[in-house]
Amino acid sequence: MQTIICMKWGSRYGPEFVNRLYTAIERNTKRETQLYCFTDNPIDINKNVICKPLPKINLPEAISLTPWRKLSVWQHPLQNLKGDVLFLDLDLVITGGLDSFFDYKPSKYCVIENWTQIGKNIGNTSCFRFPVGRYNYIFDKFQKNPEEIWKKYRIEQVFLSAEIKEQYFWPADWCKSFKHNLLPKWPFRIWKPAKLPRETSIVAFTGKPDPDDVIKGIWPVKKSQFYKKIYKQLKTPQWVSKNWS
Repeated sequence: MQTIICMKWGSRYGPEFVNRLYTAIERNTKRETQLYCFTDNPIDINKNVICKPLPKINLPEAISLTPWRKLSVWQHPLQNLKGDVLFLDLDLVITGGLDSFFDYKPSKYCVIENWTQIGKNIGNTSCFRFPVGRYNYIFDKFQKNPEEIWKKYRIEQVFLSAEIKEQYFWPADWCKSFKHNLLPKWPFRIWKPAKLPRETSIVAFTGKPDPDDVIKGIWPVKKSQFYKKIYKQLKTPQWVSKNWS
């Protein structure tokens, strides 16, 4: 049995994001696979998703709703989970097979090489796999000095990359960033949609736009930054609509 986990907290992502992820996992796995969702609100989540309460973690108030909460999955025990577990963010579009993510370097920590920090040994935790319980010292260390560690590293994936010495990156073609890898440069993106490489299985939508924004052909900007609308324009790629359902 392959195990994939995700997390949903707060109000940014509704149950439909979890349900889409579950459907995409079903489409893109040939082996028996289960999805766990750690959440503070399981209402309207597909009954086939195994919902569990958010793992407890002591977080400074300023980062209580940020990705630092993802560090909670490094504690042990983690429900009844054992062995290699694949973590997926909710704002990913699954475009290809996921079974290979369980075959690649088993029992090792595998993660995306952060697209904006190539060569700096920094992982991007939109998609990572880890053996449950092996690195629980990371969680324990953070719990002893959460504020100090947050202020030193600012981003949880930078802290993880500093702590785990044996870190392996997924093959570069497997995981792409919509904004940093696929979206054409301005002004070409106004009329030219982002192309999906054949080898890519996961496309991450970090920050904005989210997949549902892209389907609508919009790139949200803050009212105070209205001038960014000049270059934050895009044409909807058909592959996003096809795989985001």
